Amino acid sequence: ALAVLAASGAAMAQSSVTLFGIVDTGVGYIDNGGNEVAGSTAGQNKYGMTTSGNATSRLGFRGVEDLGGGLKAGFWLEGGMSNDTGTGEGGGAAGPGFEFKRRSTISLMGGFGEVRLGRELTVGYVNSTAADVFGDNGVGASIGKNHFAGVIETRKGNGISYILPSNLGGFYGQVQYVFGEQLSSAAYDKAGDYLGARLGYRNGPLDTAIGFAKGRGASAADDADQFNIFASYDLGVVKPFIGFNQEKNKAAVEVKYQSYLLGLTAPVGPGTVRVSYNDVDLKNSADDAQKFAIGYVYDLSKRTAIYGTYAHVKNKGAAAFGAAPGGLTFTTPAGQNVNGYEFGIRHSF
Repeated sequence: ALAVLAASGAAMAQSSVTLFGIVDTGVGYIDNGGNEVAGSTAGQNKYGMTTSGNATSRLGFRGVEDLGGGLKAGFWLEGGMSNDTGTGEGGGAAGPGFEFKRRSTISLMGGFGEVRLGRELTVGYVNSTAADVFGDNGVGASIGKNHFAGVIETRKGNGISYILPSNLGGFYGQVQYVFGEQLSSAAYDKAGDYLGARLGYRNGPLDTAIGFAKGRGASAADDADQFNIFASYDLGVVKPFIGFNQEKNKAAVEVKYQSYLLGLTAPVGPGTVRVSYNDVDLKNSADDAQKFAIGYVYDLSKRTAIYGTYAHVKNKGAAAFGAAPGGLTFTTPAGQNVNGYEFGIRHSF
C-alpha cells in the first residue's frame, strides 16, 4: 500500500524546467551636439558596439513543480549579459563573472496568489517604467526614475512579495517588503528597508496601475518616497501610453523630482513604430530635462528582430541626463544637450 501511495505521489508531482534568454547587440553613436567641453574628455562623442538596445540581454532558468491540490512551487534564476564583450555585466551585476542578479526567486503559487522570496524588480520601478514604450532599454529609455541611488532602485534583494491571483476580474497587484538586515543596535536600524505596493486593472484594451514605495537610506535624511501612475489603451492602429512618477526625499531641504512620460506604439508593416516624450522637473530648481525618442522594430520572425532608435535629450541648468546605448559609457556635461543613435538585432530563445 505504501509503495502504491508513493508511486501515485510521484506521478502527481509534475515538474518542468526551461532555459531561456535574449541576445541583443548593435552599433551605436552618441554626441553632445558638438559642444565639446574644454579640458575634458566628457561628453564629446563616441561610437561602438552596444548591447540591450531593444531588450536586455539575459540568460536564465525557471521551473515549476505541481504539488497537487492547486499548489505549485517555482523558481526563477536570471542574469544579465553584456554580449558585446561577453561579460556578465547587467541587471545590477558589475561583471565580468555571471551572476543571477536580474532575478533569483523561489515561489509558492495557488488560488491564493503567489508568495515570492529573493531578488527581483521593485514594484516602484515596474510602475514608473510601465509607460516606457522602449522598455527602459537603449538610447530611448526613460530618464524620469531612480533619482535616489541606493534607495529607490530597479531591483532589490532580500525581499518578500505577495502577488494577487489572476482571477480577480482584471485586477492585479503586488505588495513587496525588502529587509535591510541591520543590527538592532545600529545607528539607523531601518537602513536598507523598502516597502512598495502596486494595484492595477487590465481589461480588453485598457491597462492602468498606481504604485507607492518608501525606501530607507543610510540615515533618516536619506529616506525617499515614490508615487506613480500609468495608463495605456490599445486602439488597434495606435496604442498611447501616459505615466507620472514622483520621487522625493526627507532631507532638511526637500528634493522632489516629478516626471511625465508620454508614448505610443503603432504597428507599421511587419514591425512597430515607437515614440516617447519624457519631461523631468526638479522642483525649486532650473535643473530640468526633456527627452524625445523615436524608433522602429522590424520583426524578422517571432523571435528575431532588427531595430533602430534615435533619441535627443535637452538638459537645463545642472541637469546631465543622457541617451547612451548599453555598452557605451558616456558622461553628459551638465546643461548640455545630447543625441543617441542605435541600430541592432535581437534574438530570443
